[in-house]
Amino acid sequence: MATTNDLKNGMTLDIDGQLWTVVEFQHVKPGKGPAFVRTKMKQVLTGKVVEKTFNAGIKVEVAILEKRDMTYLYHDGDAYVFMDQATFDQISISEAVVGEASNYMLENCEAIVAMHEGNPLYVELPASVELIITYTEPGLQGDRSSGGTKPATVETGIQIQVPLFIKQDEKVLVDTRTGAYLGRANS
Repeated sequence: MATTNDLKNGMTLDIDGQLWTVVEFQHVKPGKGPAFVRTKMKQVLTGKVVEKTFNAGIKVEVAILEKRDMTYLYHDGDAYVFMDQATFDQISISEAVVGEASNYMLENCEAIVAMHEGNPLYVELPASVELIITYTEPGLQGDRSSGGTKPATVETGIQIQVPLFIKQDEKVLVDTRTGAYLGRANS
């Protein structure tokens, strides 16, 4: 248990049996009336963002999230199999929990899996990953109608926008949060 005075960005709360992460908070002391805390919170499972106001000093339930370093092993039907790097235990995580992270995961890549009471909540990847371009059209010099970018398919199967000079079979860095091209990989 904590009070609303202890809130911090990134803190996970258990409110009415649902897990919420604090995105923003602001302590407000109006000229008249009691102080309160205005928060913007994101539901952990659905990603829904809501604004909620708490009276200052009331108790809130803090959820303990355990973040484990894991290695993605393989895709098995409608689940992804991960191995805990500390205990070598393997767990299957559903496609719904993995979500968009599956677009950037290659076998043996490292990820952080957030667990609450033994249940996986979400998968966190590094900010960028190295992927190989499996298909892209050759870029024509002087073709600037598309802003100097062209579509390219990477080895995980998603399509990203890359500069015209990128060729097939090149390694590129891709931002896992936005899917944006970050540059050529150094290897």
